[in-house]
Amino acid sequence: MTRERPKALSLTDAAAERVKALMAKRGAGFLRVGVKNGGCAGMEYVMDYVAEPEPLDERVDDKGVSIVIDGTSLLFLLGSVIDYEVTPLHAKFVFRNPNETDACGCGESVTLVAAAPAG
Repeated sequence: MTRERPKALSLTDAAAERVKALMAKRGAGFLRVGVKNGGCAGMEYVMDYVAEPEPLDERVDDKGVSIVIDGTSLLFLLGSVIDYEVTPLHAKFVFRNPNETDACGCGESVTLVAAAPAG
């Protein structure tokens, strides 16, 4: 018997519903999630909608959403949960990432360490 491999990241119900609504408007097939160098804390989360994954992308299906993660971002995002928060002042996607060690004051950039490979 083989057990299912843990998902690299997951979505809350609120995030999944918002992503599905946005993808339907754009006609996109996949949510692309990653990180890039930038911001005062060193790295920034990035999200985009794409028609097809790249050859080396990690694919995750969660709550009816097809997510792709580029290979260079994967170890920085392992175990993350993406939420969608709505308050009287904002509506935004929020990453809850166990690999995050620090964040800037405005919340736009983070310091991340790569997750240790399971072994």
